[in-house]
Amino acid sequence: MSTAPSSPPVTPLSGFVLVLIQFDVCEEIRLDSLQPNVSARTLRQPSTKQPAPAYVRYQRPPVLERLDPLILESGERLEGEIKYFDYGVVSVIYQLPFAGDWDSLVQLSSRWVWDVDFASRVEPIIRRTLEQSAAALIKPYQRWLSEDYFIFHVREAAGNPMAIDLTRTHGARIAQIVRGDRLQLSEGECGEVLNSQISYYAQDLAVIGWNAAFLYDSSAGAETAIQLLEYANSQLLEFRHYDELLTGILDTVYDTLGQKPRRFARWRMARSASSLHRVLLDVAELTEHADNAIKFLSDMFAARLYRLAAAKVGVPDYKNLVAGKLKTAEDLYEYMVEQFNQSRGFFLEVTVVLILLLELYFALHGKAF
Repeated sequence: MSTAPSSPPVTPLSGFVLVLIQFDVCEEIRLDSLQPNVSARTLRQPSTKQPAPAYVRYQRPPVLERLDPLILESGERLEGEIKYFDYGVVSVIYQLPFAGDWDSLVQLSSRWVWDVDFASRVEPIIRRTLEQSAAALIKPYQRWLSEDYFIFHVREAAGNPMAIDLTRTHGARIAQIVRGDRLQLSEGECGEVLNSQISYYAQDLAVIGWNAAFLYDSSAGAETAIQLLEYANSQLLEFRHYDELLTGILDTVYDTLGQKPRRFARWRMARSASSLHRVLLDVAELTEHADNAIKFLSDMFAARLYRLAAAKVGVPDYKNLVAGKLKTAEDLYEYMVEQFNQSRGFFLEVTVVLILLLELYFALHGKAF
């Protein structure tokens, strides 16, 4: 008696695991100078949930280039691409196809988030890649700040559950994936993670964390979320750079002001104030440049998704730190200018008095001055 061939086992989950590694490499990248030197193309505008023309538009779309695969010690082969943003950030995304159950995705999340140092592996690759495009980098940095972020994109789940059913049944595992934790989290911590979820349709879901995100969506539907997460992390990287830059400048100014007063010290403040003001203008310009790199016109879901992503990765926190240090630097600039003006005013008063005394002296002695 012949038996019918058995059907292949149903895979509970399938999709992609992505690791995003970003580096702040220079003050600005001239994309028009970059493209002739690399086999790259300009990134098209991201799609949106709604069947309408693109509503999320880069002011200057990044340039994209394929990378050679990255092979881990485990044998996993990751396909990669690199994006060049005009505000000096290089963004790398490696992805690995995934098919398995919830427990295997939890284990993979924990291993990638905590056990694999992707930034140290990828930085030498990017440095070699940028060597052929050095002329396109404006004021390159010797030391690169970096950020990494993980995206667990489930494209298909057994039974095609609605988002509300997915979080009800597997919310604890989703929380583990976002946190990168092997152990089951407490009910309160699971609730904290799942509070950062957002959906547009009933069958899509994004749960955003500070270091990782869980997406349940089609490939086309997840595209916008991935690009907005990428952009939010690049903004975090830029504001971290501004924070470090301003911290160093303020420390130098404090050291100067704290030194023992010396002859003509106030006159030297004019030069220090001029340098500080120039840096303030540069930081303000660069901040605006990064902040306006992408525009949300009428796609309110994309705007809400971006605000959620930015808040979870810490963009507002660093932005507030930078704003506070800019305000402190502006106050110091005004103080130094005031000190210089007082010194100049005192010098002018002394000069006028000396002239009057000389005139009086020559008048008393019957000589013209």
